[in-house]
Amino acid sequence: MTGTAADLAASRTLWELLDRRAARTPDALALVQADDPGPGGTDRSLTFGALRDRAERVAAGLHGLGVRPGGRVAWQLPTRLETVVLSFALARLGAVQTPLIPYYRDREAGHALRATGAGFFAVPGVWRGFDHTAMGFRLALSLPSPPLVFTAYDTLPEGDPAVLPEPPAEGTSVRWVYWTSGTTSDPKGTLHTDRGLIAAGTCLARALRLTPDDVGSMAFPYAHVAGPDYTVMLLLCGFPAVLMEHFALPGSLGAFRRHGVTVAGGSTAFYAMFLAEQRKDPGRPLLPALRLLAGGGAPKPPELYHQVVRELGCRLVHGYGMTEAPMITMGDPDDTDEHLAGTEGRPPEGMEIRVVDEAGLPVAAGTDGHVRLRGEAVCRGYLDPEQHTGAFDPEGFLITGDLGHLTADGHLVLTGRTKDVIIRKGENISAQEVERLLHGHPGVADVAVIGLPDEVRGERVCAVVQQPAGVPPLTLTDVAAFLRDAGLSVHKVPEQLELVDALPRNETLRKVLKYKLRERYGPGAG
Repeated sequence: MTGTAADLAASRTLWELLDRRAARTPDALALVQADDPGPGGTDRSLTFGALRDRAERVAAGLHGLGVRPGGRVAWQLPTRLETVVLSFALARLGAVQTPLIPYYRDREAGHALRATGAGFFAVPGVWRGFDHTAMGFRLALSLPSPPLVFTAYDTLPEGDPAVLPEPPAEGTSVRWVYWTSGTTSDPKGTLHTDRGLIAAGTCLARALRLTPDDVGSMAFPYAHVAGPDYTVMLLLCGFPAVLMEHFALPGSLGAFRRHGVTVAGGSTAFYAMFLAEQRKDPGRPLLPALRLLAGGGAPKPPELYHQVVRELGCRLVHGYGMTEAPMITMGDPDDTDEHLAGTEGRPPEGMEIRVVDEAGLPVAAGTDGHVRLRGEAVCRGYLDPEQHTGAFDPEGFLITGDLGHLTADGHLVLTGRTKDVIIRKGENISAQEVERLLHGHPGVADVAVIGLPDEVRGERVCAVVQQPAGVPPLTLTDVAAFLRDAGLSVHKVPEQLELVDALPRNETLRKVLKYKLRERYGPGAG
């Protein structure tokens, strides 16, 4: 990072960071909304100064609704200018905000509202065919203290900033609750501070070494913890990003080309999508200005790295992050091809990685073990005290549940997970949650849900079902309809169904041997 960026990284709060960036480069472009992503589409934009000013007016409007410092506000909004403005308005007030991914439905959203006790719930109205407002009111009626439900898609409340209290003076209080599926059936509320999110974004900025001449892109849900991670990087480095409310190829290419996007990505699924589009017309650069693909959130096959570099003609840097620690490691654009293809990169300054054996003792470089983390960017724990218990070791390292090793030169290689989690397009899916719902289907006697490698998605969700005797064979359509009716988010619905006479189990506790199912239905299975 430049000296200016390093100075900004010392900001105590996210609001202070925005305010200081706006003071330095008020007229520099910050965000572009590609409302119509086609080649001749229309756009809206905000400079850093306009982002700060509008966020302060919206903070006054929210204050008029009753939002106060420390008040709990849930929002479930797509990636739009209004979403960023609302989030910074809440940061200006010092509210505790809990972002929800737009495709969460009654089960996940209801759990988040109950667990946080949110007094306000911002929704997008009817979005992509689903009525979020109706869901919000439906959930509010089921809660002992119903939140105020309001739409915040293209209209935000505004007021006179003169009514506002002083902005928060410290950034070490918990003001963010992000949700991750983890290994349990209910999502886990992960607690973050402003300083922790600034630290994570600073790590990303240092790793990618971007400049004000770059043009970024947010094609992922802003409600993901990557939202503030990426935004902090924009504020530190002073370059703009193109926001995509719904990313799809080839439809989104027009906006990327029109604005000269130099940095794109999000996860392994995004790399594969760009590569597939490039192969439709190999002789023409897909994105002429693109120089870097960057992302994380799911395993990256080494062969995909080499294909991207060779066919898209840009660098690919991949990292390791999780909701609990948005940025843990990241490849360096100047790393060797061997490192970029075969590792997750190195931890930045301020992030400690310890690989330990079963007894919790550090292991030598090159030896696989359990990956643990410590640093300012690591979350403060979980909303549910029971989930928090045992999440950290006695020295304050987060127990990730991931397996891997550090190379002699400090690069991290991940080799597996102890958690029963499926990572599809960078999003965690609890196998147990899907299993629990499928157990309620009359055509299911027993079920195991597994993740299988997938070139496009990273992993796909596969349900392996043992049926009761004498019932008609289940179909994938049956399973999908049942789970959707049960309120499961669409991205968690299985994409593959296998019927078996009996699930494989061990001889002691009779646990299902999921590794045998992965061997049976995974790559190379006959």
